[in-house]
Amino acid sequence: MEIMTLERTVRLRFGHLSRASATHTNLSAVRSDGNVLWIAGDETATLERLVADDPVLPQEYAEDASFRLADFVELPGEDADEEADIEGVARHGHFLWAVGSHGLRRKQIKARHAGEKAMRRLGRVVGQDNRQILVRLPIATVDGLPTPVRSLEADGETHHAAALAPRDNLRELLADDEHLSMFLPIPGKDNGLDIEGIAVHGERVYLGLRGPVLRGWAFVLELRPYVDPASPARLQLRRFDDGRAYRKHVLDLNGLGVRDLCPAGEDLLVLAGPTMDLDGPVRIYRWHQAMRAEQPSVVRDALITRAVELTFGEGDDHAEGMGLIGPADRKQALIVYDSPAVARFHGDDIVLADVINLP
Repeated sequence: MEIMTLERTVRLRFGHLSRASATHTNLSAVRSDGNVLWIAGDETATLERLVADDPVLPQEYAEDASFRLADFVELPGEDADEEADIEGVARHGHFLWAVGSHGLRRKQIKARHAGEKAMRRLGRVVGQDNRQILVRLPIATVDGLPTPVRSLEADGETHHAAALAPRDNLRELLADDEHLSMFLPIPGKDNGLDIEGIAVHGERVYLGLRGPVLRGWAFVLELRPYVDPASPARLQLRRFDDGRAYRKHVLDLNGLGVRDLCPAGEDLLVLAGPTMDLDGPVRIYRWHQAMRAEQPSVVRDALITRAVELTFGEGDDHAEGMGLIGPADRKQALIVYDSPAVARFHGDDIVLADVINLP
């Protein structure tokens, strides 16, 4: 295992819409796509696109464009702009994917709260429908840049923007699961269900769970979404041999949960951190040959190696998103942070992300 080797920082320059919704202070997901970055924050229902100043060695990503998910798919919440708590984005083939946390939220005690009012607030648990999303958006080239569209003609067929159908709602599918069902009523920050991270490879979609962590084991769910030709705006899930619509893998992350997933050839890079409301430790693991798993896996020993130990702050600088940038023969990890430290802000529109070397 290596200690984090900071190669450089890059500037992420956000526009006024992203700043107004505080996306730049709550970065939860990132993925590279040629000379652009796709970025999400956990308090909106939008995806952001930033463009590199140099396709080979970018120092800054700017020209922020914001895309509302509700402009492409039907969201489950009554308010289309209600936060979706987007915790993962993935780019594969013709599509950009996004997943919500699917978790519940416990109200926080804030500085102005005290006594009985504070205790009542801490006892309140709420859910938001827009958090229960898995979305696939077609990507076209518009004015030279990858851009989400409602439909795309490619490979002799029409691909539509699509969201997971209500019949395959993940929380309902997990309601009878022997490992995960009892954690559904528990808020994500209390070791309840909390999806953080998505990776796509062929027809496989992997979802990383920050929680629950059971006896030190973290979970990754594997799905096989498809579009029913009769309902092109709806994703459905193929059943595996056991009749379930998902396959479970458990990973030995030394007690940590999954914060993000990122494909690396046939492997999966796993950004790992605490499932509870703690600062660290934070690490990158490599799940070897993850894309070839043909059955539920117990991922330990030689199947998973600890690659990098990341630094973290006290109450800030929580590594939440990980993408790969750089040439094919020397990929580096780009890390974005929730609650960035003050030193990461340059003016009111720039926040710094880290580029680190991978062993």
